[in-house]
Order: sequence, then C-alpha cells, then structure tokens
Amino acid sequence: MSMPKFPQVDPPLTREGSLNEIISSIAAEELSLSHILNAEGEKLQYVLGTLPGLEEAAAFDEVMKVNQSVQDTLSDVMEQQTLLTAKLSAAMKAPILPGPAGPEGPAGPEGPAEGPTGPTGPTGPTGAEGPAGATGPTGPTGPEGPQGVTGAPGSPGATGEMGPTGPAGPTGPDGAAGPVGAAGPAGLPGATGAIGPAGPTGATSPGLPAAFAANTQGSTFSVAVGGTPISLPNAQVLSPSITVNSGNTVFTVAEAGTYQISYHVNTTLALLMGTRLVINGTNNVASTIAPVVSTSSFENQITVNLTANSTISLQLYPLTLAGAAVLVGNGAGASLTIIQLDGSDSTNIPEHEVEKELDFEVA
Repeated sequence: MSMPKFPQVDPPLTREGSLNEIISSIAAEELSLSHILNAEGEKLQYVLGTLPGLEEAAAFDEVMKVNQSVQDTLSDVMEQQTLLTAKLSAAMKAPILPGPAGPEGPAGPEGPAEGPTGPTGPTGPTGAEGPAGATGPTGPTGPEGPQGVTGAPGSPGATGEMGPTGPAGPTGPDGAAGPVGAAGPAGLPGATGAIGPAGPTGATSPGLPAAFAANTQGSTFSVAVGGTPISLPNAQVLSPSITVNSGNTVFTVAEAGTYQISYHVNTTLALLMGTRLVINGTNNVASTIAPVVSTSSFENQITVNLTANSTISLQLYPLTLAGAAVLVGNGAGASLTIIQLDGSDSTNIPEHEVEKELDFEVA
C-alpha cells in the first residue's frame, strides 16, 4: 500500500504565516455566511411583497414554508457562527514565538553513604579435646596383636555470642533546589481580521403589519422567580402599527386580528429555566416551554387572536430558583417575530391555534 504524500510548500510556512492562513479562512467563511443571510433576506422580500418583478403576493402556505425555511437556515448559521468565533479566539490567543527555556538549576549535594559497620563479636572458646585411647605394648614379632579401642571424641565447644550491630549513620541533608528559569517573552498578537459587510435590511411590507426584533449583543441578566422579560434592541423592523417601549421589552399591536408569533432563545450554558410569551399581562400557556432537564435552546411558534392595542413580551423564567442567564452573542441570542395573517376579522380561527417546534440540547 502506498503512503500519502503531502505537497511541498515553497517557501515553507512559518508559524505566523500559518496563523494568518487560518484567520483568512475564517474571514472567507464569514463572507459565505453573509451571502447566505442575503439570500434569506430575498426570501423575506418575496413574502413581504417587495421583491422586484413580483406580480402576485405570497399565499398563506408559501408564507409558512418561507418562514420555516428562514428559521432553519438562521439556526444553522448561528451554530456555524459559534464555531467560527471559537476558532478565531483560539487562533488569536496562539503565541507566534515561544519563549526560550530557563537554565537548569544546579543539583544539590549528595548525602553520605550508610553508617560504619559495627565491630565483630569475639569468637567463643574451643572445647577441650577428648582423651586419646591407650596404645597396647608392642608384642614380639609374630602375629599381629589386636587393635586398641578408639577413644571417644571430645564434645564441641560452645558458640560465642554475636557482637551488637553498629548504629546507622546519619542521613545527609537534601540539596537546595535550583532557581526557576525566567519566562520567555510573550509572542506578538496576530492582526485582527476584517469584518464582513452587513446584509441589507428587508423592506417593510406595505400590506399586513409585521415586526422583527433580536438581541445580538450577548446580554447577561438576572432571572427573577416571577420571570424576566428579554430586551430585543437589535435589528428591529417594525410596521407603523407595531411599536416597542423604551426598554425594548414590550411590543404593542395597534390593529386587531389573527397573528403568528414565533421566538428563539439561545444561552451559553444549559439552564433549568423555561420561556413563554406574556400577552396583555397574562402568561400564554400555548407558547410556554418548560423542559424537565436543563437546556440551552428554546424555540416556539403560536397563532393567536389579538385585540387592538394588545401587548406582547418574550420572557425567561426559572423552573426552581432564581438565577442568571447569558444570551449567545453575534446574532444568535434571542429573537421575536410578529406577523399578521389577516385583518380584524378573526371569528373563524380558534383562540389558540398552536404550531410548536421544540429543540432541546440536553446538558
């Protein structure tokens, strides 16, 4: 099997050049996302009836399909934007030149060897030698006389006592630790990539009222036990008959009719909290999301009849105790869309015709 071969780069890339290439690729991806958002804007122009060359207004089912398509695309764009932000942050924090290592500290002196061996104990005394057997007299030459009896061997002497063990020598002291080498200088920060151009703002429909508002700045706020409204100060597109208060939390609909209301909420961490719409000061049950586990993404859509001068706000509330929430920044934090589906005649549609889309990310 052949091994893969990588092309030779001439001249070879340096660490700084590699970081610049990574940042350039992130900028190219950001530019691609801006083109995608521009295409979604043209979809909304078609729904709103402002697309050049359009002869017929969009039908109700086309409005619903385009709305779902735009929602899905924006959700994917927000996930890709989060990945690009993390990649850019890692590239910007990477040092260009690592600092040199500090000199190694001197080794401490070695402690002395083991203590001296104690003296050997004295050898015990040798036992007395047993008596030798008596030798018989030499007989006349002739027959050999009988052999004498062998004497009994003497008993062995007692073993001498073992001398005491000498004391162990003292342990040498530990050597002093060498000094820590000086830290190398920090590398130079890389250049900031260029910001891509903002997409065009869609025109306001000349027909039925509609509104859109978002929070793209990554707000941090405390969530009270009774719920806290989410401020939506960014990317506001409001028809003349739909207004917002100074805190960008309460939207007022001047005309009565049937409205489709949808929202998205994305937090940086999974929270044991819920989301809901508060309409005319009352918590709307059909719009409420109350997960049984911690989640970081909330998404819902309802169709509801509204009287003239009705108020609408998007609220985050705790399921157990009060806490804090941080919305995702860079265009992915929270958004609210209000679209009138017909005029003031709302007698043929139930009070709450609900279309829910739940997207939980379990912690």
